[in-house]
Amino acid sequence: MSDFIYRDVTPYSGLSQPLGTITAAQANFYQVRLDRLSEIVDYEQSFSLLCTRRTRLKKIGQKVIVGDRVVIEEPDYQDRQGVIAQVLPRKTELSRPSVANAEQILVVFALEKPSLDPWQLSRFLVKAESTSLSLCLCLNKLDLIVDNKRKEWQKRIEQWGYSPSFVSILNRQGLEDLNTRLQGKITILAGPSGVGKSSLINALIPEVNQRVSKVSGKLDKGRHTTRHVELFELPGGGFLADTPGFNQPDLDCSPQELVLYFPEARRQLKTGNCQFKDCLHRGEPYCIINDNWERYEHYSTFLKEVINRKETEKKIGDQESNLKLKIKTLGRECYEPKLESKKYRRRSRRDKHQTLQGLYDKQNLEDIAHRDEDL
Repeated sequence: MSDFIYRDVTPYSGLSQPLGTITAAQANFYQVRLDRLSEIVDYEQSFSLLCTRRTRLKKIGQKVIVGDRVVIEEPDYQDRQGVIAQVLPRKTELSRPSVANAEQILVVFALEKPSLDPWQLSRFLVKAESTSLSLCLCLNKLDLIVDNKRKEWQKRIEQWGYSPSFVSILNRQGLEDLNTRLQGKITILAGPSGVGKSSLINALIPEVNQRVSKVSGKLDKGRHTTRHVELFELPGGGFLADTPGFNQPDLDCSPQELVLYFPEARRQLKTGNCQFKDCLHRGEPYCIINDNWERYEHYSTFLKEVINRKETEKKIGDQESNLKLKIKTLGRECYEPKLESKKYRRRSRRDKHQTLQGLYDKQNLEDIAHRDEDL
């Protein structure tokens, strides 16, 4: 099932109440960054209200998530409080992480410490491609490699179909170019732990002061520092969405869709069509996808994983049709076999009484019939 939903909507207008963007959510409270303030309130660079939501939104099943454009009622500018009265139509929606109205994904990787792993990078790129959002690639820690090494990586990744931004947060190299690519958009940060995502936010938005964790010396990996989704406003406009880190994003697309998430393969598909519509591009007859591109091995390995995942999901689905979920002590979940319908069901006392009454009435009728015969 895809994590992405796209809706073609027209801009919402004609509202007199304050409008804003949800930048953080916890429990039933939402931090809302206002677009503009009322004329009676002095303008501030970053003015937010801590809001709750109307009960009717919950009753109608309206989910409120980070990135939502919302209408505010009863704004209290002095105490910075308000109530979310309406959620405007979403342009896009991601389920994992749960973010609305995002326009692009920024995949961040380190060139060294930890070393750049082509397989892991390819996996993140495929996952990002599956969202249908625009994709930007940022390679951090440029100060740790020589220029020839940078040129090698640039040439290699350009053959993949991407134009990476090389940055060094330590030396502040490449940050201006990257900042230009982020302006005016909601951008989701993605990448493994320890590559410098939090440090990048600190560099682009100094007032944020994100907590940064060191890379493990033994494992050459980072530790998770982000606990929940939050939007950080860029000085020139736009937001960065810092999301909880994950080391191995799931590939939950269909086997037929996977090839579309490789730009190298998409270029080949533009030249024509394979003979079979369900072609998986593994050397089938008259397949137009060849194997002379670097990431074909990545594609083949990921394809096996996707196929195995779908087969496993089907088996579990078949098994669960014969199982029922039981909630045990302390909320522990487990599955138990379903009993055959009515075979072990206890009869109700009412049913038993009706059955006995029926037998009694039947016996009385038989007795009356016998007496009539004797007479």
